[in-house]
Amino acid sequence: MACATVLDGTRAGDSINVNGACLTATEVVGDGFAADVMGETLARTALGDLQPGAVVNLERALAVGGRLGGHLVQGHVDAVGEVLAVEPRDEGGWTVMRVGVPAAVAPYLVEKGSITVDGTSLTVMDVEEQAFSVGLIPHTLAVTVLGHRRVGDRVNLEADVIAKYVERLLGGGGGSPYTEPHPQ
Repeated sequence: MACATVLDGTRAGDSINVNGACLTATEVVGDGFAADVMGETLARTALGDLQPGAVVNLERALAVGGRLGGHLVQGHVDAVGEVLAVEPRDEGGWTVMRVGVPAAVAPYLVEKGSITVDGTSLTVMDVEEQAFSVGLIPHTLAVTVLGHRRVGDRVNLEADVIAKYVERLLGGGGGSPYTEPHPQ
């Protein structure tokens, strides 16, 4: 992979997000890096669809104390979705992308909430039963892999981690150690 900017200061063992999947750089040479990808990663992401020379989104891990833009993105792909529509809009050069999602991800989608598509943090415009739409401005289309996506392409999806934790806490049924009476 040719990615000199992303590799600035990167060493073997560091994390690099590739199309939304967090991978460990096993070797850094020149303007590229190597990463091992296990079967679990290939089964749960669309990385196995990539061909040599494919354009991908790359992002370094957030350094502690760095700026946080968008939402919390971990690089833990929740599911693979399918691009259902790519509709350019005349006014302003923006595009609406509609993505189908598996039933397991659908509950985490809310209008004006966050979703990550192939590693790009986006705001959900519209939610259907098993699909959502996002608006893509010209800049996003130009600097991410989303500008190359077509109907039928598989994309990696990461739901908002805060929504997942809230669901886990509310659905757990167990008491909280912070609200339960403590023995004296």
